[in-house]
Amino acid sequence: MSSKYSISQLNQIEAKRICVIKPSALGDVVQTLPILSVLSERFPDSEISWVIRNSFANLIEGHPNIDHVIPFSRRSSVRYWWRFLKELKQRQFDLVLDLQGLLRTGIMTASTCAPWRIGIEAAREGSHLAYNLTIPDTGRLVPAYLKYWRVADALGFGETQRQTGLILSNEDTTWAKSKLDRKNNLIPILAIHAGAQWITKRWPPESFAAVGAKAIRRFRCNVVLVGTADERPLTNQIQQLLHKFVPTGRIINLAGETTLKQLAAVLTESDFLLTNDSGPMHLAAGLGTPVTGIFTCTSSLRSGPPGDQHELVSTNVECAGSYNKRCPKRGPQNLCCMEELEIGRVCQALFRLISKHTSQKSGKAA
Repeated sequence: MSSKYSISQLNQIEAKRICVIKPSALGDVVQTLPILSVLSERFPDSEISWVIRNSFANLIEGHPNIDHVIPFSRRSSVRYWWRFLKELKQRQFDLVLDLQGLLRTGIMTASTCAPWRIGIEAAREGSHLAYNLTIPDTGRLVPAYLKYWRVADALGFGETQRQTGLILSNEDTTWAKSKLDRKNNLIPILAIHAGAQWITKRWPPESFAAVGAKAIRRFRCNVVLVGTADERPLTNQIQQLLHKFVPTGRIINLAGETTLKQLAAVLTESDFLLTNDSGPMHLAAGLGTPVTGIFTCTSSLRSGPPGDQHELVSTNVECAGSYNKRCPKRGPQNLCCMEELEIGRVCQALFRLISKHTSQKSGKAA
């Protein structure tokens, strides 16, 4: 089915109703957002809908290029699925983009019966059978942000500037500022996110605390810890260690206390983010906050944010960038990447980041 149309025919599309299917994960959703402005420019009279996991819906609500947010519950009954797929068909989409490429999103795509059903080469689980066109050069080895941007290339807007386009309310911004309580603009705020879905992506909390303590001593940073409610024990551990290492340091623990929009506001108000390869890393980068990203089992080239304003640090073990959710090594070598990626290397990367952007701010102020 994916050979019905060719890329050269994309300029023939006349779409009034467009649907982007990208339910998750947080980082992938953020990296997909820039194509919305392209779709709005290419199809100025269209309505754009987005199918997204209900836990992420808050993030894209109010986006200037989204007309309808369609929340999706991953854990649901057959009856729910039937009603959901029926609703998608009733919306009579002209163009559907499945940028997830899994069985469930392929089923969603097919159920729309849209004349144009477009997917990516990285599609799995038979989802490609739902497409009548596949965007080229979108395989699994292509950097994630670039893979989604190939849609813009295919539509002839690849030279357009990538913009995340998230809109934060005054309430969310005010809430973040009140929590951070910045009294001195010369004191940088360092956000730390030490969580990740895979254990193979979680650099040890003791290492995060050691780097955070060194940053406090050298740059007098205030530290804000962010994460989900499930990551609260992790942030509590880091908070306790930081108080032990630097008793005078100012540590704010917001894990589990933010909506996604409030998290975005906190990351916007922060000057830097120290993080594992995670959704908050891409959220911060998309909002313009420089990040020091830590990569163990994933590749900074494939999964890192674009741009030279960030510092990305990778392990050098033989299985680096293998994307294993569980460490393939046993015994003393289990998760050896965590120890191999030394505190000193991460410190150097973070210090370069802070020094570079601090000097840039000083230069602008002068």
